[in-house]
Amino acid sequence: MPPYADAIASFWKGRFASGPRAAERPSLQHLLGNASVPFDLTRTRVQAPLLAQAIRDHGRVDGRKILLLPGLLASEQRMEPLRHVLNAAGYEAHGWGMGRNFGPRPETLEQIDRRVDEIRRGTGGQVTLVGWSLGGLFAREYAKFAMHKVGGVVTMGTPFSGDPRANHAWRLYQLVSGFAVDRPPFACRREEKPSVPTVALWSRRDGVILPECAKGRAGERDRAIEVDCTHMGFAASPEGILAVGKALAAVRG
Repeated sequence: MPPYADAIASFWKGRFASGPRAAERPSLQHLLGNASVPFDLTRTRVQAPLLAQAIRDHGRVDGRKILLLPGLLASEQRMEPLRHVLNAAGYEAHGWGMGRNFGPRPETLEQIDRRVDEIRRGTGGQVTLVGWSLGGLFAREYAKFAMHKVGGVVTMGTPFSGDPRANHAWRLYQLVSGFAVDRPPFACRREEKPSVPTVALWSRRDGVILPECAKGRAGERDRAIEVDCTHMGFAASPEGILAVGKALAAVRG
């Protein structure tokens, strides 16, 4: 769920004028830190061969099939730096084939299922899902929808735990998708862990999603790995991409 003007405008803390306490959100300083994404992309382009080698050196690169799911309003191309490095490292990474992510639709899980079947065609093997932000929520729910087709799930800055409004993107999500942030158009149990290996990548510098919500609690994921990057950097920075490689080794299907 990338930050936009709405996110900055919605920044505030404390209580409503009357009513319950507002959800805690990341600091404005960390939110503004996401403006570093062009620099992150440049570093990744320059370091791409070294990143691929580092992922290979970490071990367990087995050529498995991976499906990358973008965040809110992100396109398939936004995941391209990550896909390029993973493929160079020896994985078989695929885009989700659904264009820009405009939020959940009643048919979203069925559309992901068709894409997974395309990727599995000819081998019938399992697919590992890597989802950035909202894409990670889709990955977790799809893994519950079609567990036998999924080898594992890696989430990047995904708010699967705690208050769904503990971030700077929920108003934008509602505006774009047309659905309340706590009432998606398909069955969704955000905090329930899928019955497959699950690793959550999270960052103290996220700036969009409250770190605790992306880290999750014991029982909501199998493992949590801290990453030194911004929210936008999960799919763009060398640190984010290396963390995905480490997580993939941990969820080997």
